Amino acid sequence: MRQRAVRERRRGDGGPVSRTTIHRVAGGGGGGGGGGLTVVPISAAEHLAFVRTQRSVSFLQTPAWARVKTEWRGESLGWFDGRQLVGAGLVLHRPVPRLERFTLAYLPEGPVIDWTGEIDVWLDPLAAHLKAQGAFAIRLGPPVRTDTWSAAQVKEGIAEPGIKRLTDLSGQWTHPVGARVTGRLRDAGWLPQSPENGFGVGHPQFKYEIPLADRTEDELLRGMNQLWRRNIKKAAKEGVEVTVGGDLKVFHDLYVHTAERDHFTPRPLRYFETMFTALNAEDPERIRLYLARHQGDVVAATILVRVGAHAWYSYGASSTRKREVRGSNACQWAMIRDSLASGCDVYDLRGITPTLDPDDPHVGLIQFKVGTGGQAVRYVGEWDLPLRPLVYRAFDLYIKRRGR
Repeated sequence: MRQRAVRERRRGDGGPVSRTTIHRVAGGGGGGGGGGLTVVPISAAEHLAFVRTQRSVSFLQTPAWARVKTEWRGESLGWFDGRQLVGAGLVLHRPVPRLERFTLAYLPEGPVIDWTGEIDVWLDPLAAHLKAQGAFAIRLGPPVRTDTWSAAQVKEGIAEPGIKRLTDLSGQWTHPVGARVTGRLRDAGWLPQSPENGFGVGHPQFKYEIPLADRTEDELLRGMNQLWRRNIKKAAKEGVEVTVGGDLKVFHDLYVHTAERDHFTPRPLRYFETMFTALNAEDPERIRLYLARHQGDVVAATILVRVGAHAWYSYGASSTRKREVRGSNACQWAMIRDSLASGCDVYDLRGITPTLDPDDPHVGLIQFKVGTGGQAVRYVGEWDLPLRPLVYRAFDLYIKRRGR
């Protein structure tokens, strides 16, 4: 479809702002009215109101997330079909070292648009607007699945010597929208950023999810493996009590302990304080702290985030002492039950690596999560569109040197 970009000016609350319109010259799709879709900055209130009309939106695409990522400059953008807001996205801008007038424009797990049709009518005006604002590249992660593997398929793959990765398995459910989006992005010059192991500088391409829609607690328990069911029962028998809410410092102390044991770098307490303040200001049910206690000792702690019908296990921590009372399983089961009671469609255990090789140390992560039942899911992943190729290449070189 051939298009031409036209920039207009519209006066808003803070004076004139850029308004970029993509006029459809031939073909169709992407809204009516004959004038194409326009992209303009919107207020946090407008953005949040749109999020509340959606069944599922990543918490990384809520306006509150801009207040959590303080090292980035946040901007809420809206797609308009005439006067109607039909899409929204949170853009996080990060300057280039020594070239501060240029930014990487990042839309984690977004934007929230209709990915089922012609995506260029959505992404072309986004690119025109962001380039006019000084972005040297756009990075986005469409919230679109490409493949799904059942828990049974994953278990069989781990047991099969010739299978090393999820993508070696046959019989998965392939999502046609995901395949089409991947092809359209590649054809339009977007560059894939998700590494083979599923984890990069951005958000993971492979995740583990438990479908909740139209299921009962008994059905969810039956879907778990014997070890998970036994651990949940043992926690109850040992008298582990899970409460919602509490002192973030208690969570953070246990989280730092977990980081030392498992050899990762913990986030500071102020990050979690900012996260709870920002997300709870947007919705009092957005984020919750779960603490598991045994005879007065905190043995596990987790953080749950929920937007609409999607719930995420966001952070977890556990004590090295008293691991036998299974506080972590008790926390997970409490979060799953609460998500089900809240009417959620999915409980999201977040990232996994796609390895099924028993000799790979990362396989333990998927083995732990597959015990909950559910399914492994591959998403479209993150993609970059260079808007200023010379600056993009310099940025890419800087990132590679920093990673050495």
